[in-house]
Amino acid sequence: MSDVTDQKTEIRTDGAPAPAWLFSQGVRKGPILQVSGQGPQDPATGAYLYPGDVKAQTRRTLANVKAIVEAGGATIADVVMFRVYLTTRAHFAEMNEAYAEFIAENIGADGVKPCRTTVFVELPQESMLVEIDAQAVV
Repeated sequence: MSDVTDQKTEIRTDGAPAPAWLFSQGVRKGPILQVSGQGPQDPATGAYLYPGDVKAQTRRTLANVKAIVEAGGATIADVVMFRVYLTTRAHFAEMNEAYAEFIAENIGADGVKPCRTTVFVELPQESMLVEIDAQAVV
């Protein structure tokens, strides 16, 4: 018999945009919390924000990720991995600056930074310059 804490649970919050397609904002199974890729959308309207400004888009995207992490019972200090998807290498420095500020504001007392991978891709919406997902262990 499976323990209740091992059940897979969908995570939903109004603090992040509703998923547009057939996926969950986040899923928790046992101590693992996976957050789906988030973009620079307004949680209330779903509108894509800050066209052309990757730094502002990164801040909004990370705020959306954080809302789902917290809805799943974790904090950014519990995140072990972020994956960042950028549309162009030229945006790396600005994204990294916004990311570094976010990590400095949200890192745990132990000071251990999460792992990160950055990939250059095409994204689902033309106005999106960045998408970020996360995995936390609670």
